[in-house]
Order: sequence, then structure tokens, then C-alpha cells
Amino acid sequence: MRKVTVLALSAGAVALSGCASLGLGDRQRPDEFAVARQAPLVIPPDFGLAPPQTGATRPSDGTAQTQALQALFGGPAQRSDAERNALNAAGQTTAEPGVRSAVGDPQTNVIDKGQTTRDIIAAPPGDGQATRVTTPGGE
Repeated sequence: MRKVTVLALSAGAVALSGCASLGLGDRQRPDEFAVARQAPLVIPPDFGLAPPQTGATRPSDGTAQTQALQALFGGPAQRSDAERNALNAAGQTTAEPGVRSAVGDPQTNVIDKGQTTRDIIAAPPGDGQATRVTTPGGE
């Protein structure tokens, strides 16, 4: 067993020494920093920026939410004639400002969508841990 181990180690040493004699161990590799020349540093042009005035509002003032909406959507866009006509036909100018808070009002008339919808709307608020499901006619 010892002879096999010594023989295997010797064969490995001979094989690795053969790689060094072929020049594979000391190859010259290109320097990645010497491949391209570095551009010289330049002073940026003067854009004629004026220092801020004392007491003037900064252009970046505003809430973070307003700045995020402005960055995402770019502010109000011009509406086409077709879009304006559709909004006017839908009653854009006559909509009540608090209509979203009145939608869940029990006195609001809605289209009858069935017993399931009424059960969902009438369900007490909660996390659903005590929820049970039954099917009509089922067991």
C-alpha cells in the first residue's frame, strides 16, 4: 500500500514538473490596467450657476411623497379630447369629494350580487381565524 502511495505521489510530481518546463506555469498575462489609457482629468465647464439667494425657497423643497410621484409620473399630463369627453360624460365635475367614504354606507343602493356578496359585506371585521365555510346542501 505504501509503494502505491509513493508511486502515485512521484507520478504527480513528475507531471507537474513537466508543466513548468513547457512554460505553462510562468506565462505572461496582460495587465488589465495597462490595456487602455486613462483619460486625463478635466475641469467641468462653468454653467454659470448662481449662488442661492438668502430666504429664497429651494427647488427641492416638498414632501418625499410629492417628490416620488413627480419622479415616477412626471406631473400632470395633457389629456386628449377623447379622454376629456369620457371624463365629462362620466361626471368628473359632478363627483362628490367624499364618495369613497360613503360607498360602505348601509343606505347606499347597490346592484344585488347575491347572498355571498351580502355575507361578505356583512361579515364582522377580523383576521379570519374564526371563519367557517359551509355549502348549501352539503355536509
